[in-house]
Amino acid sequence: MTKGRLEAFSDGVLAVIITIMVLELKVPEESNWESLKPLIPKFLAYIFSFIYIGIYWNNHHHLFQTVKKVNGNILWANLHLLFWLSLTPAATEWIGETHFAKNPVSVYGIVLIMCAVAYTILENLIIKNEGEDSTLKAAIHSKFKEYISIVFYILGFATSFFYPYIAIGLYYVVALIWLIPDKRIEKSLKEN
Repeated sequence: MTKGRLEAFSDGVLAVIITIMVLELKVPEESNWESLKPLIPKFLAYIFSFIYIGIYWNNHHHLFQTVKKVNGNILWANLHLLFWLSLTPAATEWIGETHFAKNPVSVYGIVLIMCAVAYTILENLIIKNEGEDSTLKAAIHSKFKEYISIVFYILGFATSFFYPYIAIGLYYVVALIWLIPDKRIEKSLKEN
């Protein structure tokens, strides 16, 4: 099977996720600057999650540049990733609404952990389908970024029950690690 429909569907789902998140930002009824102050936590949560969705979209795009064909396992793994990403708006709304309280930050961490796990599963299934000599396998021979991200997410989750702002900081570190599209894949694509 070709990958075109999978990519188009994924792009559409990610666009809807971002749209849902921005629609959760309600404008104040007042017209003064002071009325924006209560929106700051919600806006910060939105920015944070927007960056995360953008990172996943960017890396998903790069990932599928290496793919020649997909199978049912890859389709389901991609849906698994999209499922966890689709929970981002709810988690974002909760952390923004509660000003980054511990339980919402822990739920946000669970969503991030599961997105990372789902992405790693998707990578593994693509490599299995494409073969050990695939472009993707050559590009990500070391999965250090993937595994260190999951470790930081788990540390953030564990920390969230005591120090939610430190947990958010740990989640932010992972975002910084992935902010630039995966150069391993770009380099591997140039070599082939």
